[in-house]
Amino acid sequence: MSTSAPMPTGGSSGTLYGGSSGRRVTVRDIAAAKQRGERWPMLTAYDALTAKVFDDAGIPVMLVGDSAAMVVYGYDSTVPVTMDELVPLTAAVVRATSRAMIVADLPFGAYQAGPAQALDSAARFMKESRAHAIKLEGGHRTAPQVEALVNAGIPVMAHIGLTPQSVNVLGGFRVQGRSEEAAARLVDDAKELEHAGAFSVVLECVPSEVAERITASLSIPTIGIGAGPQCDAQVLVWQDMAGLTPRTAKFVKKYADLNTVIGDAAKAYAEDVVNGTFPGPEHEYH
Repeated sequence: MSTSAPMPTGGSSGTLYGGSSGRRVTVRDIAAAKQRGERWPMLTAYDALTAKVFDDAGIPVMLVGDSAAMVVYGYDSTVPVTMDELVPLTAAVVRATSRAMIVADLPFGAYQAGPAQALDSAARFMKESRAHAIKLEGGHRTAPQVEALVNAGIPVMAHIGLTPQSVNVLGGFRVQGRSEEAAARLVDDAKELEHAGAFSVVLECVPSEVAERITASLSIPTIGIGAGPQCDAQVLVWQDMAGLTPRTAKFVKKYADLNTVIGDAAKAYAEDVVNGTFPGPEHEYH
């Protein structure tokens, strides 16, 4: 066993965001950030090139989300996407990164039948894509699945509030937990998922006051998406964050306008081709 000093958690300054420790971010780093009161960012990623950009930028956790159903495969919801479609995307993201923890999203139909099905699906993700953790949706009803995965050695990120895979039951994309009764259920769900062994929990489309209450009641970090500023971390779909998605939810802040940038580049290229100015002499072989 090495007698050298232990590696710092996260970056060289002991933080999750930025820096480079020469190893992957782990669940222990995530837990340590909660203890320090450190906020950290998470983004989705679905391909090698984008994942490397985010890894180089210091993003400590990336989610290969079932949102790939819409932003990659063109479905109108997350429900249709399959394991066969998500596993190759996850593998590409893992191969392209060296520091970020890569979390794979279990799609609809891959874990709802119970702990045995969830373990089979999660094991496939871990073996075939080399993902480092698994995310699944649901509160108390999925606590047995969470416990089974954790007992098998698979880190689990939970997800409550607006759970897009259940959008048909919820009656659409609506804010969850607005009544005191509904808020109390969310708090109980979060505590049960923590007890089952989840290392973090995503809170989606939840009133800020409820998210703050949940965050204060847990020893594991909360990850907000439309849940206000009091969560321990924040996550966005990267195409939403970068302005590539034409229509986004209220909680999205656009940090760039890639829709216009890429569109203008495509038009400039097309005009050069039509006008005969591309390829130019500098692009030819002789």
